Amino acid sequence: MGQLIIVGAGLAGLSAAVTAGRMGIKSILISDQPSERAQSVLAQGGVNAALDTMGEEDSIKEHYRDSLKCGSYLADPDALGGMTEAAPLILEELADMGIPFCKAGNQIMLRNMGGQKKKRTAYVKNGVGKMIMTALIDETRRYESYGMIERLSHHKFLELYIEEDCRGCFVRDTYTENVCFLEGTVLLACGGLNGLFGELITGSRNNTGEAAAAVFCQGVEMGNLEFIQFHPTTFPICGKRYLVSEAARGEGGRLFIQKKGSPWYFMEDRYPEFGNLMPRDIMAREMSMVCRWADCEPQVYLDMTGIAHTIWKEKLADIKAACIHYLHKDPEKESIPVEPGIHYFMGGILVDKDHCTNIRNVYAAGECACQYHGANRLGGNSILGAIYGGKIAVQSASERLMHWKKIKEAPQWHLEEEYEDMGEVSRYLRKGLGLIRSEIEIAQAAGKLEALLDVVQSRGMKGKRLLLGLAMLRSAYERKESRGAHFRCDYPEEKESYRKTTVASLDGQKLKIEFREIGGGVK
Repeated sequence: MGQLIIVGAGLAGLSAAVTAGRMGIKSILISDQPSERAQSVLAQGGVNAALDTMGEEDSIKEHYRDSLKCGSYLADPDALGGMTEAAPLILEELADMGIPFCKAGNQIMLRNMGGQKKKRTAYVKNGVGKMIMTALIDETRRYESYGMIERLSHHKFLELYIEEDCRGCFVRDTYTENVCFLEGTVLLACGGLNGLFGELITGSRNNTGEAAAAVFCQGVEMGNLEFIQFHPTTFPICGKRYLVSEAARGEGGRLFIQKKGSPWYFMEDRYPEFGNLMPRDIMAREMSMVCRWADCEPQVYLDMTGIAHTIWKEKLADIKAACIHYLHKDPEKESIPVEPGIHYFMGGILVDKDHCTNIRNVYAAGECACQYHGANRLGGNSILGAIYGGKIAVQSASERLMHWKKIKEAPQWHLEEEYEDMGEVSRYLRKGLGLIRSEIEIAQAAGKLEALLDVVQSRGMKGKRLLLGLAMLRSAYERKESRGAHFRCDYPEEKESYRKTTVASLDGQKLKIEFREIGGGVK
C-alpha cells in the first residue's frame, strides 16, 4: 500500500491526515510552519450547517441554494450538494471533539452571516478557527502516536515528481537545507495565494503561493483564478490587514459614510432585505463606490455602538480587544474606520467533485483548490469546505493507494531555488485585480508582468509565481462580464454565455485560458 503525502497542515491538511488515519492509511504531513501558525487559526465567523436549532425552518436544501446563488452559479452542483449535506454531521463530529460551540441548553446556537436569511453559522466565544485547529492538532497527535501520521514540520514543498503520472514530490528541510524525495500520492492543502498580494491581505503572509505556482508550472490546471473575495470590513495592521468578522454585523454592526455632513447607513438604504449582511462582493463594491461620490466623505465606518454589552463580552471580545489595541478605539463607544481587504481566493487548483486534479495521483483541498465557492464564497463556508474537502480527497485517493507500485529508483533533485522579493509584482496584481476592474488596467498589469518575466528565470520561484499571477490577470481579461467577485466596469452585466469555469493551463511557456462547462471535471 502506498502512502499519502499531505502538503499543508491547516484545516484541510489536518482533516485529511485524521481521515487517513481512521481509514488505516499512513500519511506524511508536510508544513514549513507548525499547525499552530496556519492561516486556519485566524478564522473567526463560524461554521455553516443547516441544524435549524433557531426555529427558522432552515434546511440543507436552503443552505445549498444560498451557497450556489452567492457563488453566481459557478460552483459544481454535485460537489456543493455533497458538502451541504455533510455539514450537520461534520458539526456533530467537531462538537464531539470538544469544540465549545455556544449553546442554549444542549442545542448549538447559530447566527447570521452574509448572504443567508436563516441563522446557520455555529460559533464559539472567541476564535472558532483556533478552537477547531487545537482539536484537530490533538487528534493528529493521537494518530502520530499510532504511527499512522509522520510530521515533517519546517519542510518546504518544492516540486512534484511526474513520470506518466505523479509518483511523489521533493521537499526541503528549512533547518538543514537538505532536499529529499517522498514517494506517494500527493494531496495539496497549501492555502490561498496571499503572498502574491502583499499588505492588502487579511490572511497569513506565510501562504506565499509557491506550492500552487510550482505545480501550475508542471501542468496542473487552475480554475476561476479571477475570483478574489474582498472582505468589506478590515483595517491595516503590521504589513497586512485585520479582519473585523462578519459576526459583528450579524450581531447588529452597521456601515455608514458621512453624506452631506450626516451619517448615511447606505447598505440599509440600498439593500433593505439583507442590509449589512449582503454578500461580501456586493458590500465591498458598494463601499468603494460611495467613497467616490462627490457628496460623501472618502471613508466608511462600522458602527457597533448599538450592540449590547453582554454580546461584546460573550461573542465579540476578540474584536473589541483588537480595535482597542490597534486603533486605540473602543468599538462599544465609537465607530471604527474600515475598508475592503483581500480575504479569500475562490479560484485555485482545479479539481473535480472527488478532488482529483488533471494530473493522476495529485489531489487538492481547502482554499488552494477551486471547488465549492464559485464566483463568491458564502460567509461560514470556508471552514466547512476545508474539513469536508480534506475528507473527500483522502477517500478518493484511497483506492489508488491500495494498488500503489513502488518506483524502482528514487529520483534526485538537481535544480537550484531562487527566491526574490515580490513587492513589484504585488503592486501590479493589486492594480489589475482590484474591486472594480477594466480591460485597460488588466492589460497594463499583464504587460508589466510579461516584461518582468523577460528578465526572470521562469524555473526560479519568482518566475513561477509571476506566471501564476499572469494567469490570474489573463483569466480576468478573458471573462468579459461581471459575476460575483469579478466586476468589470466595461462589462457590468452578467452574461449567461460565461456561466462556465475559467481554466488556466501552462504548456511549457505557453499560457492558455479556456472556458469549460461546470461540473465537466478536469482533463
